[in-house]
Amino acid sequence: MDIWYGAAAAVRLAEGVPLREALDTGDPAAWIALDAGVRTISWDTERVVWLPAWEKTEGGRAVKDALLSGGPLGEGQLALALCHREGRVREASLWRAVDFPGLLPLLVVRCSDWAAPVREVARRRLTETLDAEAAVRVMGLVLRIGRRDRGDFVSALATAVLRAALPETLAPLYADPYRGVRRYAYRLAVDEGFLSPVELARAAARDSDPVVQSLCADTALAAVSDKDGPHDDVLEPLLAARGPQARAAGVTALRRAGRVERAVGFLGDRSGVVRACARYVVRQGGGDPLPWYRERCARADGLSPGVVIGLAECGERVDAALLWPLLDHPAAGVRARAVAGLRGLDVVDVRRLLPLLDDPAPGVVREATVALLPSVGSLDADRLMERLAVERSRHVRVAAFRLLHARDGLVRLRASVALLDDPDDKLRQWARQSVQRWHPTADAPPGTVEVGELLDRGAHLFSEYVLKRRKWEAGLKD
Repeated sequence: MDIWYGAAAAVRLAEGVPLREALDTGDPAAWIALDAGVRTISWDTERVVWLPAWEKTEGGRAVKDALLSGGPLGEGQLALALCHREGRVREASLWRAVDFPGLLPLLVVRCSDWAAPVREVARRRLTETLDAEAAVRVMGLVLRIGRRDRGDFVSALATAVLRAALPETLAPLYADPYRGVRRYAYRLAVDEGFLSPVELARAAARDSDPVVQSLCADTALAAVSDKDGPHDDVLEPLLAARGPQARAAGVTALRRAGRVERAVGFLGDRSGVVRACARYVVRQGGGDPLPWYRERCARADGLSPGVVIGLAECGERVDAALLWPLLDHPAAGVRARAVAGLRGLDVVDVRRLLPLLDDPAPGVVREATVALLPSVGSLDADRLMERLAVERSRHVRVAAFRLLHARDGLVRLRASVALLDDPDDKLRQWARQSVQRWHPTADAPPGTVEVGELLDRGAHLFSEYVLKRRKWEAGLKD
């Protein structure tokens, strides 16, 4: 959320809209935007002075007078006062803020205030009122304020409160939508021993954040130090986890658990880090994963993309013979991984890969494009230009332009001009930027008729775009 969201929310508060309707009180960014938006000024033609928009309203003019005179203030009005541009107004409002629990986030914000008197009062009031449940509610905001200058106090205070709380108090933080909050909560839980190895393993399997996955999985496995290795209640959640970091930790632990044979089932995992860990465990057990990959790629039945790329990761150039037939495989993922594997083995045949630029699967086309980029000078530019036609699939057109754009001189200019008025926004913007940056080279001297015509057309279309943009910004109808 930006400062203009906060300025609009301030106007709504001044007009009497309840706090929970004026802004998203559950989003830490909304409070930060409100704090900045209250002080955003604009020109007042009647008073000939710069003022915040909310102070120009009838309700806004009454806020400061009521606060300084001791008059009653509602929750929304007090929120405006807590963010006011005058330090004495902010300081005076802090003494009333504790009567409104919903304004606790603004009390947190004021703890890093640039005015020392305001900052000291806010810190004193927050120390008196902050308990564990309240700290959990505002932790997302606390972590953001903690990164500011003078923000260390509020983060240290909240951490001290939560360290002394019961372990179950942190439960809402483990499911917080903001990954920074979850990272903080699990680090605190690990430091204080709030979670058992089984709970940590389940958390690693459940959470989508790689940092949380690694932290919880590594801590859970380190806590299980018996000679038989980790038990099933710790190991199985990790092996079944969706996150690759958690699965990789579980696969690596199979060696200590003496279950090397289980690692074979992960040689074709969709994640590269899991495949690498599985190969390590298999080799440590005396096995060789390469024959396993070769056997399955030779069969091609029930083949997964992970097996295909796994062969390239540990195979040799002679294994390209097993990958070439997979370019015709019915599964798009297998075709894409086969192209990536050929590129990884440094075995690229332009003639055989070129038809894949028309593949119906975007992933296959992307991999083929990357593989063909080093050989872009040998490609037929006219055939690529045909793929820029509007009736072609978008991923085909993007790939063709990417290859044409990798060429220098007139080829790049011709392709860019062809897309200057393209209906696709991203392609059009890309083409216009390319025309702007184009400069003549040895193979396209600036005096040639074709270059002049292309540049004239590009300049004309680009000037039309600039004019339309200016009209739109001015609020005019084209």
